[in-house]
Formats: sequence, C-alpha cells, structure tokens
Amino acid sequence: MIKLSSGGGCGSAPTLASGTHTIQSSGKSRSFILRVPANYNNSQPYRLIFAFHWRGGTAGEVASGGTSGTAWSYYGQQEQSDNSAILVAPQGLGNGWANSGGEDVTFVDDMIRRIEGGLCVNPAQRFATGFSWGGGMSYALACTRANVFRAVAVISGGQISGCSGGTQPIAYFGIHGISDSVLTIAQGRSLRDRFVSNNGCTPQSPREPAPGSRTHITTTYSGCRAGYPVQWAAFDGGHIPGPVDGSPAESGVATWTKGEIWRFFAQFQ
Repeated sequence: MIKLSSGGGCGSAPTLASGTHTIQSSGKSRSFILRVPANYNNSQPYRLIFAFHWRGGTAGEVASGGTSGTAWSYYGQQEQSDNSAILVAPQGLGNGWANSGGEDVTFVDDMIRRIEGGLCVNPAQRFATGFSWGGGMSYALACTRANVFRAVAVISGGQISGCSGGTQPIAYFGIHGISDSVLTIAQGRSLRDRFVSNNGCTPQSPREPAPGSRTHITTTYSGCRAGYPVQWAAFDGGHIPGPVDGSPAESGVATWTKGEIWRFFAQFQ
C-alpha cells in the first residue's frame, strides 16, 4: 500500500521526462505514457492524474487525444490542467483492465512509486479517470485505494475491474449516458450509489435529461461528509466519453465532460 508521505522527487532533479516508460510489475513488463508539465518546478508538488483507456484502446490514444488532438489528450485534462498536473496514461494488458488477481491495482501502486520517486507530486492530490473499461478501472481504484486517491471520475463505467474493499469514502464523480447500450446507466448508478453510501450523502434519484433533449444534468449530492462529495452527470446519449450538448455528435474539443471533471478534481486544494 502506498503511504501518504511527501513525494521523494520533491527538491531534487527530475529523473523522469515526458514519454513512454516501462516498469516491471507482478513479474510482467508494463508501460505508461507520462506528461510532465512545461516549466516543471521540482519544489512545487503537482497533482497526479491517471487516465485509463477503454477496452481495445491504448495509452497512446489517451495521450494523443486521438482524432480530437491535444484538446482531448488525457480526456482533456492536459488542456484543462494547464501545466498544473502530471498526467499518466497507463497501458492495459490485452488493451483492457481485467485486473486479474489485482495485478492492475498493483501496477498503479508501482507507477505511483516510480513517478513519485522521480517527480514532485502532492500525495494528497492523486486522481483517476477513464472511459468504459477505463472507468471500471478507476472505480476499482476507488474501492481498493480510497486512501491513496483523492477523487475519481468514472465515465460510462461498470464494475468490470473488480471492487476489492469498497467500504471507504472517496470523492466520486460519475458520468453516464441515458441510452448507453454497452454499460447501462443502471450500472453507472449502482457504482455511484456505493459512494453515496460510503460518503454519508443523502440518497436521492437525481434528475436525468429526457431522450432527445441533447442535454446533460449534473447533480451534486447533499449531506456528504466534508471533503467527500459525490457528483452525477447524466447525458442524453450512448456509450461515448465526449458528448456535446445540443448535438448528436461527440467531440473532445467541444465536450463539457473535460471541464466538469477538471473542476471536480481542482476543488481539492
């Protein structure tokens, strides 16, 4: 388990640079793509944001932003964080996050150890997000590493990477399409409701947009323990990470999801 001590990389010359890195984890060679902020300052503890790819996706697609380009790199968190965060796109085995025997959680532990040994990270400011299976992996971390991560944002996720533990509070943001036919919105709600309970929030059934409205509705739960908010955004759409209000299209350039995820993460000072 990662301890919440100050990062070993603070105050010393960085030993990691932007690009692809390979480490050994659970006896396997694993890789991740790192984005270090421009004008990196080794005396400034940075936020650390993990961005997990979808089933069949790659770390490269997350880091590049795919067809939307840099506006959507790391689910738009590169743009939104504006050089205030260290970004990580891990590569899943077989382009997925089966987390067999907890090996992907262990991989995250090992990445944190490597990154924080070489760069200045604020250990109280670790975050995870991802779409689809990447959302499921972010949820698995919420369950098993709630004392390591400050918050997660699960985009169109389901319980598909496991949930070891799952009894501790963690700040939780769920985003889901009402017509998702891959991982249903009911699955997304059940993930959310675990942390509604863990975080002591007042249970409710948040309003969700009508089919054909091409809108989204974001609800912040009331009654949650201080520092452990739960937020839920339902949108009129299917299994996509970059919905756009007023449009049937998706776009990493124009989507509202990236800004809402960043604001959720950035509230923790």
